[in-house]
Amino acid sequence: MGTYINVGNEGFRRIRRSEYVDKSGLIDVVNSKLFTEQSFSCVTRCRRFGKSMAAKMLCAYYDYSCDSRSLFTDLEIAKHPSFEEHLNKYPVIYLDITNFTTRDIPRMDIVPTIQREVKEEVCRLYPEAETRPEDDLMAALIKIAGHYDIRFIMIIDEWDAICREASEEKEAMDKYVNFLRRLFKGSNTAQVFAGVYMTGILPIKKYKTESALNNFMEYSMVEPGNMGQYFGFTKDEVKTLAGKHEMDFDELEKWYDGYQIGDEPSIFNPNSVIQAVTRRRCKSYWASTGAFDAVANYIQMNFEGLKDDVIRMLAGGRVKVKTTKFQNDMSVINSRDDVLTVLIHLGYLSYEWRKKECYIPNYEVAGEMENAVEDTNWTNVIKSLQRSEDLLQATLAGDCETVARGVDAAHDENTSILSYNNENSLACVLSIAYYYARNDYFIHRELASGKGFADLVLIPRKNVSSPAIILELKYDKDADSAIEQIKRKQYPSKVAGYAQNLLLVGINYDKGKKTHECQIEKWTDPS
Repeated sequence: MGTYINVGNEGFRRIRRSEYVDKSGLIDVVNSKLFTEQSFSCVTRCRRFGKSMAAKMLCAYYDYSCDSRSLFTDLEIAKHPSFEEHLNKYPVIYLDITNFTTRDIPRMDIVPTIQREVKEEVCRLYPEAETRPEDDLMAALIKIAGHYDIRFIMIIDEWDAICREASEEKEAMDKYVNFLRRLFKGSNTAQVFAGVYMTGILPIKKYKTESALNNFMEYSMVEPGNMGQYFGFTKDEVKTLAGKHEMDFDELEKWYDGYQIGDEPSIFNPNSVIQAVTRRRCKSYWASTGAFDAVANYIQMNFEGLKDDVIRMLAGGRVKVKTTKFQNDMSVINSRDDVLTVLIHLGYLSYEWRKKECYIPNYEVAGEMENAVEDTNWTNVIKSLQRSEDLLQATLAGDCETVARGVDAAHDENTSILSYNNENSLACVLSIAYYYARNDYFIHRELASGKGFADLVLIPRKNVSSPAIILELKYDKDADSAIEQIKRKQYPSKVAGYAQNLLLVGINYDKGKKTHECQIEKWTDPS
């Protein structure tokens, strides 16, 4: 077993011994592209979304130095016609670029080190090819492939580690990109490689408007193509895990669902789900995937509208984003769209491509985004978030005056985020004001109900004894009419299961007085 070539199947064997969700269908997708113009794939996703697992699975499947049949016969790939055709049929070169970036070597020496070490290993394994000491890695591979009549599969994990960690060192970056171009864009590339699979966090860097390796098919958090289901766990897969481990699926959904990746409407963070079912506890496992202080640096960049967008998303809203101008370089951030696009690639935001909108996907990430906000200088927003627990308690206690004062404060602290001239503006501020409620409630804005839409509905999570809450919001009217509208439009029917434990809350903003008033009424079922 080699260090870089024909590394065997032990990596995937360890994965199979662990809690494993079958993602082997990815192999059939890659198989379909071998020996074609689409045989070069760059599949990028955020940390802890299964990049290395996929790379190890592909190594085990293609590597002709081992017998991996028993690792795959019970998996989805074994049902596909391509399974037998490509199983253990190729020499595989596997590079984990973090193994080089974490060494104590200068950035400028990384590419020469890769060239030297990989070339030495392949030349030892294929000694009959007439390679020369002055040959670079590609020259050696061309001679080996020709002499032995073989084609390599190359798998590069964390391909962008150098781009992320040496982004300020232009010469080192250029050397690395030229190394990849030499391998994958030369006239002899097709004679050497049957296929290439690269994975990382960032898509391939753009120079001006074009990818540095534009012969690669790219699949990302923004544009996953037909690979969306392989980026994380689907709802059915998590339901199976929940049943197996006797976990509450609703809790797993609350914490880790919410990613819309391409046409897949419901993708869960796979690492967090596995951590939760293994430890039998839902909590944030996101902190180990990346520092939120870096996110704080991004979100408080001085781009017009960026702060407003972050606050809207914390309030449960969505914002438009243009992802196409981002240069796939974390050090080159030119606009609020670039910031939002980076956060999509990092997994802090999800992206709905049809509407070109981004949003905070779930409870786990919302907590990390809140941590990032607390690391900024957004004092007023932080105050609103911190006071939201008191506002919820005042609501549950029926303390109308305290609720009105609390909403006044939230409004005053966040007037910059919106024009505040209609019920929708009020709903945004109320969502921030009731931010703490997400711990115990599912929060719905404009929930369809009866004869209209309820502005804000808080439905208790499982094992929470607190009442459901319907909030109707008025602008320049009165709180009593808000309560009457709840009854008239039959909003309580939407929460019929809480008919004996339901609060109606009417809140009105008086434009002249610039104050809020509140009425709270415990619902009495007429039946």
